[in-house]
Amino acid sequence: MQRMDAKVPTSATAPGPRPTSRPAPPTAAMVTDLLRGVIDPELGGNIVDLGMVPSVDVSDEGDVTVTVKLTIAGCPLRAQIKKDVESRIAVHPGVRAVKIEWGEMTSDERSAVMGRARWQAREKAPDTEIPASTRILAIASGKGGVGKSSVTVNLAAALAAQGRTVGVLDADIWGFSVPRMLGMGDRLEAERVEGSDRPLIRPNERRVGSGLLKVVSTGMLVDDEGTALMWRGLMLAKAVEQFLRDVQWGDLDYLLIDMPPGTGDVQMGLARMLPRTDLIIVTTPAVSAQKVAIRAADMARRSFLRVAGVIENMSEFTCEHGTTYALFGSGGGETLAHEIGVELLGRVPIEASVAAGGDSGEPVAISGTGAAADAFREIATRILTETAPPVSMAGCSARLLDAVAVALGPKPS
Repeated sequence: MQRMDAKVPTSATAPGPRPTSRPAPPTAAMVTDLLRGVIDPELGGNIVDLGMVPSVDVSDEGDVTVTVKLTIAGCPLRAQIKKDVESRIAVHPGVRAVKIEWGEMTSDERSAVMGRARWQAREKAPDTEIPASTRILAIASGKGGVGKSSVTVNLAAALAAQGRTVGVLDADIWGFSVPRMLGMGDRLEAERVEGSDRPLIRPNERRVGSGLLKVVSTGMLVDDEGTALMWRGLMLAKAVEQFLRDVQWGDLDYLLIDMPPGTGDVQMGLARMLPRTDLIIVTTPAVSAQKVAIRAADMARRSFLRVAGVIENMSEFTCEHGTTYALFGSGGGETLAHEIGVELLGRVPIEASVAAGGDSGEPVAISGTGAAADAFREIATRILTETAPPVSMAGCSARLLDAVAVALGPKPS
C-alpha cells in the first residue's frame, strides 16, 4: 500500500499573521447623509440639498474625497465649511482621511442655489425656532455630580460678557438648577408672535456686560424649585422638543444646552432634532467619572454628533497657604480627551467662589476673581476663537443675496 504523507506548507504558502481588522469604510451615500448636517447658515439649508456637493468618492481604504462648490471663490465661510465637513465625516469609524476639493459655481448653478434657498424659506418651515446661524453646544456628562450645570451657566455668562447673545436651555428636566444659578426665577410667559400660527414662549433675559442671556427651564414653569416633576422618559423628550419648537429664541450666537446626565431619551431626541449640535463633555479627574463620561462620547458618535472637547471640572484645590491637593485624583480629563481624540478645553479648579456664585445667582465668570473665574473665561475665549467660533453673516451668500436685492430693486410696499 502506497503511503501518503501530509504536505507540509512551505514558507511561500504558510499563512502569515492575520491582518488587523478595521471598520468597513462608509459608502458614498452614507457620507452624503452625514454632510446633510453641514448647514449653510446664510441660505438656511444643508450643503447637500443646496447642490453644493456635486460628488463624493470613497476608496477601499476609507479615504473620502468630497467636492464642494462655493458661490464665489473667495468665500469667507470656506474655513468654517471645511471644518464642519471634516468633523462630520470623521465621526464614521471607517474613515481614514478626508480630502476636500474646492470649486466655484457657474452663474447658472448660483441661480439654481438661490432658487432652492428661496423655495425652502417659503415652503419648508424649520423644525425648530433655533436660527440656522446659531452655534449649538450641548454640555453633557456620563453621570451626575460633576458640576455640569455650573460649567454651563459660567460658560454662558463668560460668552455673553464678550458681547454675545447666548441662549441657555435647561434640558435637565428633573434636576433643573439653572434658574437659581443665574438668579432668574421669573415664570415663563407665552405671547402671540407675528408670522406664527401659535403663541410662543418668551425666554427670560438677563444682560451681562454688552451681551445677553436668554434662558428657558422647567424651573421657570413650576411654583417653586422644591416641586418634583414626576415625568417619564417620553415626557422629558417632549418637553425639550417644545422648548426647541415653541420658544421665540430670536437671534442667537450660541445656544448652550445643559443636558441631563446619561444617554437616554433627551439625548436621542436632541440628536434627531438638532443634528448640527456639538457636544462638550464635563468630567472630574477621577477615573470612575472618566470611564462613565466616555459613554456620552460613544452616544454622540453613534448619533453622528461632533464631540468638540472635554472640560475637567474640580481639578484640584489650592489652600490659602499655596499648597495644591488633587482631592479627586488627577489626569482624568486629559486621559478622556486623548481616548476619544478631542481637545482638553481646560481645567476648572475647586474654589468656594464657584459654589457661592451658583447659590447667589451670580456666576463667578461674570465678575469673580481667582483661578476658577479665569479658567471659565479662558475656555469661553477658546470656544469663540478655535473650537466653535460664531458664524459670520457677512460671507459669500450674504453678499450674493444683497446683490440680488439690489438688482430686483426696493421691496414692494
